[in-house]
Amino acid sequence: MRPVICMITDGRAGQSRSVDGLVKTIGDAARAGVDLIQIRERGLDDRALVQLVQEAVGAVRGTQTRVLVNDRLDVARAAGAHGVHLRRDSFPAARLRNVTGAQFLIGRSVHSVDDVTGADDAAIDYVIFGTVFATLSKPGRAAAGVTALADVVQATPLPVLAVGGVTVENASIVARTGAAGIAAIGIFAADVSRSIADTVDRVTRAFDRPEGGS
Repeated sequence: MRPVICMITDGRAGQSRSVDGLVKTIGDAARAGVDLIQIRERGLDDRALVQLVQEAVGAVRGTQTRVLVNDRLDVARAAGAHGVHLRRDSFPAARLRNVTGAQFLIGRSVHSVDDVTGADDAAIDYVIFGTVFATLSKPGRAAAGVTALADVVQATPLPVLAVGGVTVENASIVARTGAAGIAAIGIFAADVSRSIADTVDRVTRAFDRPEGGS
């Protein structure tokens, strides 16, 4: 099974990371086969965020990659993004679906089986569950573990992406739970030695052969 691979931006655009550099990385990720780019840049003001998203949409043009904005439907629509990713406690997806249409992607973060059994499944396209493994991006948050991930996968018909400490080395463990794919920040970071194309290839092979490891 080919996994769904989502790159989450690291929140450093315009600070320790240039916007131009991030847009280039997004383009590289799209050409490498990353399916979803989640723009999660809370440090940018509205104008700068809209501009970044517009440039990201331009960077993925001609590929199958879709650009999502974290919890900002207004920005997503203004910038021509392909969808929005909602926090667990954000707006009801059905309310958004009424104004976006069927082609607009809507995802949601979840942290438990209760979150998915109470979700408005008909209005959501996928969920991201975590934190699965310990991760530096969520310091102090206890890892939920792969058993909890497997429970969420079993509890919903929606595609479930694992987030939190996911690496190319543990991607096969994620695959064995039945998850549809992964979402990550760290494995796409600028200081990671392997290329994005290599990362995508290794994660894909881990899902192709989940019993054999990555």
